[in-house]
Amino acid sequence: MRVGLLGGSFNPAHEAHRALSLLAWKRLGLDRVWWLVSPGNPLKENSALPPVEARIAQAHEVANSPYIDVAAPEVAYRTRYTYDTLKRLLAEHRGARFVWLMGADNLAQFHRWKRWQEIAALMPMAIIERPGDEDAPLSSKAAHTLGGFRIDESDAPLLLSMQPPAWVYLHGLKSPLSSTSLRVKGLRQA
Repeated sequence: MRVGLLGGSFNPAHEAHRALSLLAWKRLGLDRVWWLVSPGNPLKENSALPPVEARIAQAHEVANSPYIDVAAPEVAYRTRYTYDTLKRLLAEHRGARFVWLMGADNLAQFHRWKRWQEIAALMPMAIIERPGDEDAPLSSKAAHTLGGFRIDESDAPLLLSMQPPAWVYLHGLKSPLSSTSLRVKGLRQA
Protein backbone atom coordinates (compact mmCIF):
# COMPACT_ATOMS: atom_id res chain seq x y z
CA MET A 1 0.00 0.00 0.00
CA ARG A 2 1.30 3.45 -0.99
CA VAL A 3 0.13 6.09 1.49
CA GLY A 4 0.60 9.84 1.64
CA LEU A 5 0.56 11.34 5.13
CA LEU A 6 -0.68 14.91 5.54
CA GLY A 7 -0.43 16.17 9.10
CA GLY A 8 -1.79 19.35 10.58
CA SER A 9 -4.20 21.01 12.95
CA PHE A 10 -6.85 21.20 10.21
CA ASN A 11 -8.25 24.32 11.86
CA PRO A 12 -10.26 24.30 9.72
CA ALA A 13 -9.82 21.65 7.04
CA HIS A 14 -10.48 23.22 3.65
CA GLU A 15 -10.56 22.64 -0.08
CA ALA A 16 -6.81 23.28 -0.51
CA HIS A 17 -6.08 20.34 1.86
CA ARG A 18 -8.28 18.20 -0.37
CA ALA A 19 -6.74 19.53 -3.59
CA LEU A 20 -3.20 19.02 -2.24
CA SER A 21 -4.08 15.46 -1.25
CA LEU A 22 -5.63 14.57 -4.58
CA LEU A 23 -2.75 16.16 -6.51
CA ALA A 24 -0.27 14.05 -4.50
CA TRP A 25 -2.48 10.96 -4.88
CA LYS A 26 -2.46 11.33 -8.65
CA ARG A 27 1.13 12.49 -9.23
CA LEU A 28 2.75 10.01 -6.82
CA GLY A 29 0.50 7.04 -7.66
CA LEU A 30 -0.78 6.69 -4.11
CA ASP A 31 -3.43 4.25 -2.94
CA ARG A 32 -4.57 6.49 -0.08
CA VAL A 33 -3.88 9.77 1.68
CA TRP A 34 -4.22 9.87 5.44
CA TRP A 35 -5.00 13.19 7.10
CA LEU A 36 -3.37 13.14 10.51
CA VAL A 37 -5.27 15.64 12.64
CA SER A 38 -2.98 16.92 15.37
CA PRO A 39 -4.14 17.74 18.89
CA GLY A 40 -2.06 20.92 18.53
CA ASN A 41 0.96 22.34 16.75
CA PRO A 42 3.94 22.59 19.13
CA LEU A 43 5.08 25.73 17.26
CA LYS A 44 1.78 27.58 17.69
CA GLU A 45 -0.48 28.84 20.46
CA ASN A 46 -3.20 26.21 20.85
CA SER A 47 -5.44 27.58 23.61
CA ALA A 48 -8.21 28.59 21.18
CA LEU A 49 -7.95 25.41 19.11
CA PRO A 50 -11.31 23.62 18.73
CA PRO A 51 -11.47 20.09 20.18
CA VAL A 52 -9.76 17.47 18.04
CA GLU A 53 -13.05 15.55 17.67
CA ALA A 54 -14.71 18.59 16.07
CA ARG A 55 -11.79 19.08 13.70
CA ILE A 56 -11.86 15.39 12.73
CA ALA A 57 -15.60 15.57 11.96
CA GLN A 58 -15.15 18.73 9.89
CA ALA A 59 -12.15 17.17 8.07
CA HIS A 60 -14.28 14.13 7.14
CA GLU A 61 -16.82 16.45 5.53
CA VAL A 62 -14.18 18.34 3.54
CA ALA A 63 -12.18 15.26 2.48
CA ASN A 64 -15.18 13.76 0.72
CA SER A 65 -13.09 11.28 -1.27
CA PRO A 66 -12.73 7.50 -1.26
CA TYR A 67 -8.95 8.08 -1.36
CA ILE A 68 -8.67 10.23 1.79
CA ASP A 69 -8.91 8.88 5.33
CA VAL A 70 -9.00 11.07 8.45
CA ALA A 71 -7.47 9.99 11.76
CA ALA A 72 -5.80 11.39 14.87
CA PRO A 73 -2.98 8.95 15.69
CA GLU A 74 -1.20 11.48 17.92
CA VAL A 75 -4.16 11.29 20.28
CA ALA A 76 -4.03 7.48 20.38
CA TYR A 77 -0.22 7.38 20.54
CA ARG A 78 -0.02 10.28 23.01
CA THR A 79 2.67 11.81 20.85
CA ARG A 80 3.18 15.49 20.23
CA TYR A 81 5.85 15.62 17.55
CA THR A 82 5.73 14.49 13.93
CA TYR A 83 8.89 12.42 14.22
CA ASP A 84 7.46 10.31 17.06
CA THR A 85 4.16 9.83 15.26
CA LEU A 86 5.83 8.77 12.01
CA LYS A 87 8.05 6.27 13.83
CA ARG A 88 4.95 4.66 15.37
CA LEU A 89 3.13 4.55 12.03
CA LEU A 90 6.13 2.92 10.37
CA ALA A 91 6.35 0.31 13.14
CA GLU A 92 2.62 -0.48 13.02
CA HIS A 93 2.28 -0.58 9.22
CA ARG A 94 5.42 -2.39 8.10
CA GLY A 95 3.98 -3.35 4.72
CA ALA A 96 3.01 0.21 3.78
CA ARG A 97 5.17 2.64 1.84
CA PHE A 98 4.70 6.12 3.23
CA VAL A 99 5.45 9.58 1.90
CA TRP A 100 5.21 12.72 4.02
CA LEU A 101 3.13 15.40 2.28
CA MET A 102 3.70 19.03 3.09
CA GLY A 103 2.60 22.34 1.66
CA ALA A 104 5.51 24.49 0.54
CA ASP A 105 4.65 27.06 3.21
CA ASN A 106 5.69 24.46 5.79
CA LEU A 107 8.98 23.76 4.00
CA ALA A 108 9.93 27.40 4.64
CA GLN A 109 9.89 26.74 8.40
CA PHE A 110 10.55 22.98 8.45
CA HIS A 111 13.96 23.57 10.07
CA ARG A 112 12.09 24.68 13.22
CA TRP A 113 10.39 21.28 13.63
CA LYS A 114 11.77 18.97 16.29
CA ARG A 115 14.06 16.37 14.66
CA TRP A 116 13.29 17.68 11.17
CA GLN A 117 16.35 16.08 9.57
CA GLU A 118 15.38 12.76 11.10
CA ILE A 119 11.87 13.14 9.67
CA ALA A 120 13.45 13.53 6.24
CA ALA A 121 15.49 10.37 6.87
CA LEU A 122 12.39 8.37 7.90
CA MET A 123 10.43 8.58 4.67
CA PRO A 124 10.39 10.37 1.32
CA MET A 125 8.67 13.75 1.24
CA ALA A 126 6.54 15.50 -1.35
CA ILE A 127 6.39 19.27 -1.04
CA ILE A 128 3.42 20.80 -2.82
CA GLU A 129 3.63 24.31 -4.18
CA ARG A 130 1.34 26.90 -2.63
CA PRO A 131 0.37 30.07 -4.49
CA GLY A 132 2.15 33.18 -3.34
CA ASP A 133 5.84 33.37 -2.56
CA GLU A 134 7.17 30.30 -4.37
CA ASP A 135 10.82 31.32 -3.84
CA ALA A 136 10.85 31.43 -0.02
CA PRO A 137 10.29 27.69 0.55
CA LEU A 138 12.96 26.67 -1.96
CA SER A 139 15.48 29.09 -0.45
CA SER A 140 14.79 27.91 3.11
CA LYS A 141 17.33 26.30 5.41
CA ALA A 142 15.64 22.89 5.03
CA ALA A 143 15.54 23.10 1.23
CA HIS A 144 19.25 23.97 1.13
CA THR A 145 20.21 21.28 3.65
CA LEU A 146 18.21 18.62 1.79
CA GLY A 147 18.92 20.00 -1.70
CA GLY A 148 21.11 17.09 -2.77
CA PHE A 149 18.23 14.68 -2.13
CA ARG A 150 15.66 16.48 -4.29
CA ILE A 151 14.49 14.58 -7.34
CA ASP A 152 13.09 16.03 -10.53
CA GLU A 153 9.35 16.48 -10.63
CA SER A 154 9.16 14.19 -13.68
CA ASP A 155 10.43 11.36 -11.42
CA ALA A 156 7.68 11.88 -8.82
CA PRO A 157 6.09 8.43 -9.42
CA LEU A 158 9.41 6.85 -8.33
CA LEU A 159 9.57 8.72 -5.01
CA LEU A 160 8.03 6.00 -2.84
CA SER A 161 10.54 3.43 -4.06
CA MET A 162 13.48 5.64 -3.09
CA GLN A 163 15.52 5.38 0.06
CA PRO A 164 15.06 8.49 2.22
CA PRO A 165 16.05 11.18 2.38
CA ALA A 166 14.43 11.90 -0.95
CA TRP A 167 11.98 14.62 -1.85
CA VAL A 168 10.16 16.21 -4.74
CA TYR A 169 8.64 19.63 -5.24
CA LEU A 170 5.27 19.33 -6.99
CA HIS A 171 3.68 22.19 -8.91
CA GLY A 172 0.07 22.51 -9.88
CA LEU A 173 -1.87 23.43 -6.73
CA LYS A 174 -3.47 26.78 -7.40
CA SER A 175 -5.77 27.24 -4.41
CA PRO A 176 -4.82 30.26 -2.27
CA LEU A 177 -6.80 28.95 0.73
CA SER A 178 -5.12 28.51 4.09
CA SER A 179 -6.53 27.61 7.50
CA THR A 180 -5.09 30.82 8.94
CA SER A 181 -6.80 33.03 6.34
CA LEU A 182 -10.10 31.21 6.87
CA ARG A 183 -9.89 31.69 10.67
CA VAL A 184 -9.08 35.40 10.25
CA LYS A 185 -11.93 35.81 7.78
CA GLY A 186 -14.29 34.06 10.24
CA LEU A 187 -13.22 36.41 13.04
CA ARG A 188 -13.88 39.43 10.85
CA GLN A 189 -17.38 38.18 10.00
CA ALA A 190 -18.24 37.43 13.65
